[in-house]
Amino acid sequence: MRVRRTSFVLVALIVGTVSAQASDRPPQGLHLVGDHWTAWNPPAPGATDQIHVVAKGDTLWQLAAKYYGNAYLWPQIWEKNQYIKDAHWIYPGDPLVLGLNVAPVQDLSQGGGTGGDGTGQTGAPTGEGAIPAPPAGVVEAARATGTPVPLGAETDIYCQGYIGDLDESFPYAVIGSEYDALSLDGYVRGATGWKVGSFRNSTNTTKIGLTMGDIIYVDGGRERGLLPGKMFSAVVPERPVVHPDLGQVVGRYYRYVGRVRILSVQDSTAIAEIVQSCDPLSTGALLFPFEPEPVPLGRSTPLRPVNFPAAAEKLAHAPAIIYSRDDILALGADAVVHIDVGEEDTTPGDVFTIYRENRPGLPPIVMGELAVLSVHKRFSVAKIIESRYPIKLGDRLDPK
Repeated sequence: MRVRRTSFVLVALIVGTVSAQASDRPPQGLHLVGDHWTAWNPPAPGATDQIHVVAKGDTLWQLAAKYYGNAYLWPQIWEKNQYIKDAHWIYPGDPLVLGLNVAPVQDLSQGGGTGGDGTGQTGAPTGEGAIPAPPAGVVEAARATGTPVPLGAETDIYCQGYIGDLDESFPYAVIGSEYDALSLDGYVRGATGWKVGSFRNSTNTTKIGLTMGDIIYVDGGRERGLLPGKMFSAVVPERPVVHPDLGQVVGRYYRYVGRVRILSVQDSTAIAEIVQSCDPLSTGALLFPFEPEPVPLGRSTPLRPVNFPAAAEKLAHAPAIIYSRDDILALGADAVVHIDVGEEDTTPGDVFTIYRENRPGLPPIVMGELAVLSVHKRFSVAKIIESRYPIKLGDRLDPK
């Protein structure tokens, strides 16, 4: 299974900005829906959907930064609200599904729990169309309700990545896009006017960073059994991963850049569409069959007592946190990390206590907890769900 780095080129597609690629003309056909005007036909949201009601000045770019912690994930919001035909135009009053389900307020207050204001609610609306604020974190939510809650979000799995072998093989690759034939660089001015020079052999393109909705070409077709409708994950191989304790290369990091769907096939090539975008995709991205992975649920229990840590001898050769995609030195709650525990030793939903080895003769320090989200052959993707102190690569893990 397979993620991302920051190498963004096409800032022109940021929602709410005007650029050569943006839709500078508003959609036609404004009509009244409820109490507001819109060009779209928003469906009624589900009872448990987390909803943001568009306010004046909102953009998908800003909302992704607010709710997902990364503005470049704005296509995730667009994908979940397909009634919006042009992502550059959203209308105050339209509801946006954010893809995160929250328990109804009455459920959160069962068992005598109350919110900070003593009303039994976890948060009060702060304005017209506002929704109750979700719990501050997974741990607090689980302990407040006593029921299992998601241990992460879909983007923690589908827009993360994985550590695999140094030279993994992939069945297909992206070999180009529609934009490669739109460049004017091959035209030259002659005595009789413009004419085509080396245009057909040009490697220039009018768009480098490809995102959701863009059409791409794949190096496989009928001859290799490719069929329309097939879904693939797109990945980019990145640097080798060095184990923080062993000092040895243990694999290579592969980051997800998105998901593509085959639209039609020819003898040796196929036309596909980018249907989900984590990072801008470029020619050369590698493809493998998409495999759905549900976000595991978990029921939180108290952290391991700090005065009864695991024995130092037990942790001497224990698994560890070995990689963080963004090279963050000090990790905290909600950080997604990679651990050297694979499919033979763990399953999604497992929780590990995080320890810091102490000075010789002193007991290990309880640092926090992490939950396994996605399991691979030798390594797994996990999310830190609680931290007492900043956590770092090399901190040890013990099954809870």
